[in-house]
Formats: sequence, structure tokens, C-alpha cells
Amino acid sequence: MKTIIKRQKRTIGAIVKIPLEKGFHTYARILKYDFAFYDIRTKEEISNLNKIVSSAILFITTVNDYSVTRGLWLKVGNLPLEERLLTTPPQFAQDPIHPDRFFLIENGIRRPATKEECKGLERSAVWTPEGMQRRLNDHYAGRKNYYIEKDKNLEGHHSNQPQKAKVA
Repeated sequence: MKTIIKRQKRTIGAIVKIPLEKGFHTYARILKYDFAFYDIRTKEEISNLNKIVSSAILFITTVNDYSVTRGLWLKVGNLPLEERLLTTPPQFAQDPIHPDRFFLIENGIRRPATKEECKGLERSAVWTPEGMQRRLNDHYAGRKNYYIEKDKNLEGHHSNQPQKAKVA
């Protein structure tokens, strides 16, 4: 059986439904460059968009656009962005050649920073939709996410891949 792909445009303010494991899903909002992920995990459809956007935000980060353009995450509606979502929270970057060098990225401006300034911030990265779904599933299951744990280690950012998860 052939899977039908629903092509969509990336639309700022659109709310997307993200499938999770065990029949659950969550919602995120398309921002100018990033996505805001809401702290919702449900099996029920939420048709009241205001209920979704009034929920707490887990985090804001960048995900490959093909999550939306290839229809992996379907748009369920669109609302104008609230003031708080017009600017992105600061993120950090780490020089891969000189791991003792850090940078803060705020409002599109990158400046040198200390390791202390970067602690607790989201690492500037572009997630795959599959990686983000794994991160969200781990969050709701109370599991540590390999990439988030690796990003907390500011001693050096290595490209080691996680070992394959055991299938239960």
C-alpha cells in the first residue's frame, strides 16, 4: 500500500500535530525560524486552538522544514503569534575545533560567551522530525534523551551516535 504524502507550506503561526508513541500526539507552533513545542500529550483531538496555544511551552528549537512540507506533522490551524513568540530565546553554540569556545545567539546575533552563560540553554541545532519525536517521547516517558544529555556536557561536543535501543 502506498503512503500518500500531504504537501504543506511552512506557515508562521500554524499549529502542527506531532505523532508520538502509543497512539499519543502533541502540538507545536511554527515560528519564524523555530518551533515552539507545547506541553501537551494526548490521544484526544484538541479542536480549540486557544487551548493549545495557552498551554506551557516545553522548549523552542529548530526542526527541519520537511517535518511540515512533507506532511509528517500536519497543520491543524493557524493563529497570529503572541508577542512572547516573536523573539527566540537565547541558544548557545560551541566551536567543534576549540570546544572551550562558546557563543550565545540572541535575536540572530552571535557573540562570544562563557561556559557558565551557556549552561541550561538549548544548543543551537537543527533537529530532524524523527529526532524531535524521539526527544518528545523520551520526555513524556521520563527517559533521558541521548542528545539532550550529550548537549549538557559542555566539555566537548562529539559526534558519537547512540547505541541502538533495545526493543521491548
